[in-house]
Amino acid sequence: MDNMKTYQGSCHCSTVQFEIDTDLPELTTCDCSTCIRKNALMVKVHENSMRILSGTDSLTTYQFHTHTAEHYFCKVCGIYPFHRKRVTPDYYGVNVFCLEDFDPSAAPIRATVGAGMK
Repeated sequence: MDNMKTYQGSCHCSTVQFEIDTDLPELTTCDCSTCIRKNALMVKVHENSMRILSGTDSLTTYQFHTHTAEHYFCKVCGIYPFHRKRVTPDYYGVNVFCLEDFDPSAAPIRATVGAGMK
């Protein structure tokens, strides 16, 4: 955790703004029916390392299957900035394309299996 950095993030219209603290150990993709359609590239962040700065009232959630994971979307622009994870609900999956000044090309990417989760 020596490379911990704070990243600012937002949805497209900037109504939802947040920041995360992470050392970006790896990025992940997921093959569940929702994530594959979002085509998001995510970083896993503990809830204590994420702060929603504005726009909480403009967030809406989508849940399916077990209704455990919470996929958040901005009500104004429709962008998915993050979700609360199903298997580890004290963590968020943050869409790295919503982070300012972050280039995902240098980080390792791991594909995760969400489609087969029961």
